Amino acid sequence: MFVDEAKKLANAAAGKLKYLVQGTLYPDVIESVSVKGPSAVIKTHHNVGGLPADMPFQLIEPLRDLFKDEVRRIGAELGLPAEMLKKHPFPGPGLAVRLLGEITPERLAMLREADAIVTGEIRKAGLYDKIWQAFAVLLPVQSVGIMGDGRSYGWTVAVRAVESEDAMTADWSRLPSDVLERISSRISNEVAGINRVVYDISSKPPGTIEWE
Repeated sequence: MFVDEAKKLANAAAGKLKYLVQGTLYPDVIESVSVKGPSAVIKTHHNVGGLPADMPFQLIEPLRDLFKDEVRRIGAELGLPAEMLKKHPFPGPGLAVRLLGEITPERLAMLREADAIVTGEIRKAGLYDKIWQAFAVLLPVQSVGIMGDGRSYGWTVAVRAVESEDAMTADWSRLPSDVLERISSRISNEVAGINRVVYDISSKPPGTIEWE
């Protein structure tokens, strides 16, 4: 599928597309491919270890041997704006990594709404730049709830917030209870189809930062 889409793009551009540039970082490489000898593969990011060998592009990954904190220091030296440098990491394979179970337009829309609430409330509390990463995960779990005077059967969202230096290890962030309360209340009341919010207090290891 990747090769087919790549060829379509190349044809549309009259063959002028020669390069595929990716923001791969060293933690992606360590966890996604066996670097030296028989090491365990933790993740299966398709943009790191699963690209076809006969791509019609030259692969360019200028940050492949750097950690996130090193990339940010280089960006600061280059004078990049703080908003860009401090932006939380986003999974290379895309939002579907945070949508467990069936991927549908409706569930993706729910996840986007929930994630926007998480980010918005953390920014409002002045915590965005103090934590490494925060996001919502839509789980393939439904449970009984109450909507008005009736019974609901909605989806579950997990909120994930962690503190880290280089993403190789991480500890769950102790967000203030009032911030968590606002996040939970807003998601449950504003995002149709979701009736339960849980908070992930797993560290890395044993868990990973992303759920997939």
